[in-house]
Amino acid sequence: MPPRPSTALLQALLAAALLAAAAAGHAATRRASAAGELALQAALVSRFELTDLCLFTEARYTRHPSQADAFAPFQDHPRALEHFPSGSMAAAPR
Repeated sequence: MPPRPSTALLQALLAAALLAAAAAGHAATRRASAAGELALQAALVSRFELTDLCLFTEARYTRHPSQADAFAPFQDHPRALEHFPSGSMAAAPR
């Protein structure tokens, strides 16, 4: 006799819960082991006064949102064609 569908669902949920617990445990141990490296990187960033992450370098409005100005997407014309391929991956700032 085949198992009931509810039994199969319960087994799948149990397996997913065990995998989630294993992932959480792995993340906790990695965080504890990487604390020294993170402190070293933070010191490096403050020493060299590094700025925010730059996601794209080619167009002004595809850089980090805190570094873009509000009128950069319309610098040519509101209906102008996109010059840079990364403009199709990141929305213009509001």
